Amino acid sequence: MNSHEHRNSQYVRPLDQSRERPDLRSVHVREDVARSGRCGNVHMATGRTCILPERHHGSCEFVGPHEAEGIAGH
Repeated sequence: MNSHEHRNSQYVRPLDQSRERPDLRSVHVREDVARSGRCGNVHMATGRTCILPERHHGSCEFVGPHEAEGIAGH
């Protein structure tokens, strides 16, 4: 028998069926923008929001609140 056929169920990690991002509960993420598939990180000092795709590489690209509203509505 192969080792993968004799697993103890306590060691098998269940698949997460939820598609919700865990960072949506954070105060530094704008939920409406994040739910549209964008980063949604908020620069707390300025209130600007990153509109790059979720999990983008590199630095955030922040825009003003009114610009981010247009992104969130799509």
